[in-house]
Formats: sequence, structure tokens, C-alpha cells
Amino acid sequence: METAQIRTTVVGAGAIGGLIAAAAARAGHAVSVVARGKTLDAIRGDGIRIIDDEGETATRVTATDTPAELGTQDFVVVALKAQALPGVAASLAPLIGPDTVIVAAMNGLPWWFLAGTEGPLAATPIEAVDPDGAVSAALPPRQSIGCVVHLSSSTDAPGVVRRGRGNHLIVGAPRGTNGATGALDTQAAAFAGAMRDGGFEVTVADDIRTEIWAKLWGNMNMNPLSALTGSTSTQLLDDPFTHALVLRMMEEAEAIGARLGLSTGMSPAERIAVTRRLGSFRTSMLQDFEAGRPLEVGPILGVFPELGRRLGVATPFCDAVLGLLRQRAANSGL
Repeated sequence: METAQIRTTVVGAGAIGGLIAAAAARAGHAVSVVARGKTLDAIRGDGIRIIDDEGETATRVTATDTPAELGTQDFVVVALKAQALPGVAASLAPLIGPDTVIVAAMNGLPWWFLAGTEGPLAATPIEAVDPDGAVSAALPPRQSIGCVVHLSSSTDAPGVVRRGRGNHLIVGAPRGTNGATGALDTQAAAFAGAMRDGGFEVTVADDIRTEIWAKLWGNMNMNPLSALTGSTSTQLLDDPFTHALVLRMMEEAEAIGARLGLSTGMSPAERIAVTRRLGSFRTSMLQDFEAGRPLEVGPILGVFPELGRRLGVATPFCDAVLGLLRQRAANSGL
């Protein structure tokens, strides 16, 4: 008997979602994307077009702006800007069956980050990413895994993705309170295998929460400060005052991580050295600001003052930068 084709829907066919959708199609999945506006029209007409050093390819997928048309999926990959997810989560419910695996491939902390943990914040929603638990109600945390993206890409035009540096994904299921990841291990390995077959370099993580936290720890300062100042990473780190601010913000986040049992395995100074090795770059938040796109304020920075208040960890530097960033975004119509 012929085996049913794996059904995968990618929500958000932008710079990252487009790459993931194309990889799943190359791996033999039946791929759909949820998009809207000009992106939807472009993908319906020409497929997902990817430009890299070897030229341009086009991958045909099903495209819709109505998730209910697609039915229950095996994998649902959420590759939206995280601040957009609360507004669309309920519309994604028709994609989710009891065996559907939901893959969070976004910046910042995912909605399920505290689910299955112990301690003072166990199983409580993070308001900055899951207000009133609305996202968790539509996308069950017990069916969710993580995908940390270590690459750069951009959209040249709707439906057109240009590859940048890097090609690495880290995939894994979150550990439960007993340290085990449980039944999601198999599905996480299957998704990782498909991404590998589709052309990515993929690592399967034993502890995906730590991988998510480690990436955010390196972004939660440089992204907001660059959007506020218009500066590149090198400009921020070469100035002794903004360099010191970067360190203070990381120290506050590090204290929160310690209360949650999360360690990045390096000091703030060591992480800054890693950033230095990437050269001078314009952060994704600065690029969004310059393009007039909404900023990922809550998922990238807002989570830290919230978690700090709930854990009794003072975050004066993060608080100050968050207040400035909110005003900058609001006054720019973002």
C-alpha cells in the first residue's frame, strides 16, 4: 500500500519560512504555505523563488490565506514575526489535529517556553508573546517543538528569498519536568531529517530551550539598541558607553536564566567576542525599522522585564531600553 505523503504547512512565507517550505518540498513533503497579499499572489504565480550563489530556483507549493482550506497537517511550521502570532493563532486551529507537530521557527521566546517546566513560573504563559494564553489555546504546547535558525536571508520581493550567510538549524523537543522530552523526540528527529534532506545543516538538540535562550541572549541587546540608534554592531561595541549597556543588559538576562535553570555556557564578554567575529552588520530589527515593518519588541526584549518582575530579578537597564524602544516604534507608526 502506498504511504501517505507527509503534509506540512508553513505559516509565514518570508525570508525564513520560504527557505523551510522549499526544503520540505525537496524532502518530498506535500507543502502548503499560509500567506497574504502580494506574497500570496507571487507564490501562487511563480512559486517560492530562492536566489543563492548558484542562481535562482522556484519551488511550487500550495498557497492560501485561509488555513481552514488545508485541513489537518502532520507538521505546522510557524515562521511569522512573533508579534503577529497572537492575532492569527486562532485561525490556525483547523490545521492542528491530535498528532500534529507544531514547529516554532521564530525569533525570541516561543509561546510554549515555560510549559512542562518546574519552579515559580511553571506552565504559565509569557504575556509578551502569549497574551492571556490565546496562542497556547490554539497551538498546544504539548505538541510543540523548537527550531533555532542560524542563518541570514532576506526578501528581495514578495515570494523571492535571497540566501545570506549560514545554513544551520537546531531542532529539538522541549524537556519535561523529569528531564525527558518524551514522545515528541521522534517527531523532532523526523522534522530534522526532512530539513537535512532538503539541504539544511541540522543539529538535533537534547535541550532546545537552552539553544533558544542562548540565541536570544545574543540578540536581546544588539537588536533594540541598533533600532534606537541606527548603528551597526561594530559601532555599538566600539563605543564604551553602549558597549557597557550591552553588557549590563546581558547580565540582567543571565540572572533571569539562572533562576530558570538555563545557562548559555559562556560569559557576556565571551558572547560579545562571538558577535565581533561576525563582522559589522545591521541587525534584523534595524532592517525592519528602516523598512517600516513592525518590530519584534515583546518577543526579543519585552520578555525580560516581564520575567524579571515575576522572578524578583531587577532589570533596570532592560526596562529603560524597552521603554525607549516602545516609544521609538510608536512614534514611527510601527
